[in-house]
Amino acid sequence: MGTYIIRRVIMAVIVIFVITFISFMIMQIVPGDPARVMLGMEAPQEQIDALRKELWLDRPVLIQYAHWIGNILRGDFGRSVMYQENVKDLWAARLPITLNLSLLAVVLSAIVGISAGTVSAITRGSVIDQIISVLANTGIAIPIFWLGILGIYLFGLHLGWLPIQGYTSPFEDFWLSLKKLVMPVICLAVPGLAMMTRQTRSSMLEVVRQDYIRTAWAKGLSRRVVIIRHALKNALTPVTTLLGFMVPMMVGGSVLTETVFNIPGMGRLLVRSVLNKDFIVVEAGVLLIAIVVSLANLIVDISYGWLDPRIRYE
Repeated sequence: MGTYIIRRVIMAVIVIFVITFISFMIMQIVPGDPARVMLGMEAPQEQIDALRKELWLDRPVLIQYAHWIGNILRGDFGRSVMYQENVKDLWAARLPITLNLSLLAVVLSAIVGISAGTVSAITRGSVIDQIISVLANTGIAIPIFWLGILGIYLFGLHLGWLPIQGYTSPFEDFWLSLKKLVMPVICLAVPGLAMMTRQTRSSMLEVVRQDYIRTAWAKGLSRRVVIIRHALKNALTPVTTLLGFMVPMMVGGSVLTETVFNIPGMGRLLVRSVLNKDFIVVEAGVLLIAIVVSLANLIVDISYGWLDPRIRYE
């Protein structure tokens, strides 16, 4: 197991470097001059040239990338061109907001999705199974932004039950924070919840036909023990893989969710940074996302050994 983990960590580091290099190259070919955007269209050319030199934009692309990587390894993520703040400070203010939304959405998707998929599988062909299947297919097809706008109109403007925008820390006002999180978290969780339900149902239907499940029934074990301890645990391997894929999905979904609900998180920050060609924030954000996704995939791979003892890495 130790050798496997070391190998996966090395692969993750390589993937992170490749992703950051590709994103760096893409930002270089995007039209627009960051120095001119920062100083304004009416700024003298001398000031623009001086700023380009300060930001290393007058060097070859590979030299710029090497300089950026060197600063990253020293813990210097740069200074935002648009916000005139250190990237670390921007992260410190916005990353907890996105993590709060994403973690709540992942937990909600996992709990409700696995439960609904299990119920659908053990009641196959019933009315409950058909209702859950229809809702799951609908959840996959619904666009996040449309669901968010519909929620704002219905629960915010028409019924007046929930706030329609903004974010409040739970440490400041827990009840207000909870009300503001209801719609964004649900919108962010719906696609993953629907896919989790379908995957759990499919896995459970495959597992319950195995010989060891028939043996468990024949031994007279209770329904709860057979379903949870024997069937569900073995059915969670593909579900865990899907859970790992949900991490980048939540990051992408947070961009739309934070934009619709006007939440000052990482997703909204990256969108504004791309539009304003704030390459320093974009590259640092891509690096952060690559690290989070690689770490999530590593945790998922390691969890296979606990879920299925038949899996061996060495």
